[in-house]
Amino acid sequence: MEIETTAVHERSLNARWLGRLSYGEALAVQEELVARKRVDQSLGDALLLLEHEPVYTIGRTPDQSSLREASHLPHPLFPINRGGQATYHGPGQLVGYPIIDLRSYGQDLHRYLRWLEDGLIEFLALLGVDAQTRAGLTGVWISDRKIASIGVGVRHWITMHGFALNVAGDLSGFDHIVPCGIANVAMTSIEKESGKTWTVEQLAARAGELFGRSLPKLHVPKPLAPMQAGAGDGDLKAGASLAGSAGAASLDVDGNPT
Repeated sequence: MEIETTAVHERSLNARWLGRLSYGEALAVQEELVARKRVDQSLGDALLLLEHEPVYTIGRTPDQSSLREASHLPHPLFPINRGGQATYHGPGQLVGYPIIDLRSYGQDLHRYLRWLEDGLIEFLALLGVDAQTRAGLTGVWISDRKIASIGVGVRHWITMHGFALNVAGDLSGFDHIVPCGIANVAMTSIEKESGKTWTVEQLAARAGELFGRSLPKLHVPKPLAPMQAGAGDGDLKAGASLAGSAGAASLDVDGNPT
């Protein structure tokens, strides 16, 4: 199912519901889209929406302590090319993988990360759930309970991986790891916080529409032209984008460049 979204600055976000996929299948779809967009910048941006079969993932880090004992995990483990520690994906979780060419928006990785968080917070507010960020931590929280995790990878300024929002169902898969490497974190869901039940597919349609409307917020403001001498207090300069190469990069789930 394709979800119609809003065109902005001659670009649009094509949200697609893929249903339930294994992690390997979804990764292959992401990698194919990233490879195509790398050679053809005219291809539109996409948001892949889905849920996974139960799986654990961990990013590119020598510290594997968040897995506890990997040999005793009840579901498969998938090391991947994002930053960050271990997390769990499974049925009842809305997973979103934006495939966005940041060359069209100013190449600001941290702005992109904040865009994901702000979009999830706005989406939850529409469902009657008051969520926020926490200082020093990436993801979306309700007090000290985590409802959405974020792990981002970027290849040649094209994004992959993304967010996982707990909608409903069994969260016990998180009990076998240290989620996102944060000790004693409590995981929660929309169902737990609101007392209401939605299917993942129902919320995917609404999430696709919201992120499509918010796409203009990704654009980095252009620096203001220097003021003429005597016209004010000096030159005005906009904040700089995160510097980096156009090669592979990632942000871990704690928001640190890796």
